[in-house]
Amino acid sequence: MIELTPEFLNTLVRLPLFRGLDGAGLEWVARRMYQRIFPAGVAVLVAEQPGEAVYIILQGVVKIVIDHADKKPVVLSMMGAGEILGEISLLDSAGHSASAVALEDTLMLWMDKSSFHQMLDNFPIVSRNLVTILSMRLRRNNELIQALATMDTYGRVARQLLVFAGNHVTSEEKKPVTLSINITQSDIADLVGASRRRVNQVMVAFREQGLISINDAGKITVLQREGLMKFCK
Repeated sequence: MIELTPEFLNTLVRLPLFRGLDGAGLEWVARRMYQRIFPAGVAVLVAEQPGEAVYIILQGVVKIVIDHADKKPVVLSMMGAGEILGEISLLDSAGHSASAVALEDTLMLWMDKSSFHQMLDNFPIVSRNLVTILSMRLRRNNELIQALATMDTYGRVARQLLVFAGNHVTSEEKKPVTLSINITQSDIADLVGASRRRVNQVMVAFREQGLISINDAGKITVLQREGLMKFCK
């Protein structure tokens, strides 16, 4: 169990799931939270296995993926700090619909199934926050389906960069945004259903047009959101 400190309570209240929860509620949650580091490459969740806990990412990146025995795995999304996973299996008591794998050493909070259900019963604001989170995720998935069906590679890559810029960083619309999530061109290729070579061509074009920059450590900065948005129409 995690030590109950003001710093940890401040960490909790900044997480979307606990936004608006009062001090007593935060202490209740904190006393039922545990912390764990998942090394890079380790599975956090395994598809079809029953859910026993809900996880919240504090630091790091997790890939949501569906494996196929005779085909290339399908990458559904990349999740970063503040995002929740494993909750669906706890809500519907079915196995996980996909696997979740840490792409880098990832620090997570976790809560067991019984405590998770008690929390939703005891604190309506957490339930409302969860509904909001799931609604946003559904919208993103709908937008992804539309993008895959109607956009070319330029549009799909631009959309994915905008999704990361919007979901992982709070910033004014026109200011440059350095993505807090570490993502490679291979990761982007998996997400948008294109080859790494094609994604590289697109990223080079975006850099030449001054829409993005990439530093020596591979960090991507979105310089012009409006410019990328034009490819998504």
